Amino acid sequence: MRELASKRAIGYLNWQRNRASKFTTAHLDGLVADLKAQAPDHIALTGDLVNIAIEAELAPARRWLDALGAPEDVSVVPGNHDAYVPGALRKASEAWAPFMRGDNEHLAAAYPYVRRRGDIALVGVSSARASAPFLATGHVSTGQAKLLCQHLQTLGRKGLFRVVMIHHPPVRGSTDWHKRLVAGSRVRAAIQEGGAELVLHGHTHVDSLHWLKGPKGPVPVVGVPAASNAPGGKKPGARYNLFGIEKAGDDWHCHWRERGYEKPGQGVVDIRERNLSDELLAAAE
Repeated sequence: MRELASKRAIGYLNWQRNRASKFTTAHLDGLVADLKAQAPDHIALTGDLVNIAIEAELAPARRWLDALGAPEDVSVVPGNHDAYVPGALRKASEAWAPFMRGDNEHLAAAYPYVRRRGDIALVGVSSARASAPFLATGHVSTGQAKLLCQHLQTLGRKGLFRVVMIHHPPVRGSTDWHKRLVAGSRVRAAIQEGGAELVLHGHTHVDSLHWLKGPKGPVPVVGVPAASNAPGGKKPGARYNLFGIEKAGDDWHCHWRERGYEKPGQGVVDIRERNLSDELLAAAE
């Protein structure tokens, strides 16, 4: 009760009134089981592992992460719910640190972090920060945006496929005003100068594809529905994206497959398949 004496009280009531019946363990468990059956090389989570970031949520979230995969096979960036009130993000970052830090880093999470897996580099950006009641905004500092650009440039010179992970979409107008990424122009500028092959985000709870300017052409920005949402409501049912990435000469090919719950009473199914490389060419035109 002491922890609810804050913005958390509003979030708790919202959960009880609007979300508890829609976000279910059954759908999350089914989605994870299907994901594991696909045997992905790596799993990328773009935040909101908890609801109102009370102490009692952190340990169960860590156990869930441990069951999902080893820290070297699962990369996480925090969402606004993980930073619900001041001090919450620090505690979450400590609890989930092995999943939220770069290669050869052994301390608490620091952003942006870099993980290299073969010819693919994952760059984890934190847009999570505590916000006022009725707001779910994100923020990326000038320092973090500067480091992001530097990392992207360095990884680009090495010829790697660069995947930027961030919770809030860095696309202007992609969310309501009270959920926007404050100073999103810093992230857009970093990507425009540094370059990236793919940006992954959460937050909106819908499937989406947007484009940002890059130094050599458009950069795809992909959003995904919530991983525990029941189908049949206003937002799409629980879903995950599966990307097949391979190098062909000097070019990259990226096949994008969406799997999830499309209709009530139905299991996880293929929803859509797309060749992201072809989409990129179309966007460039």
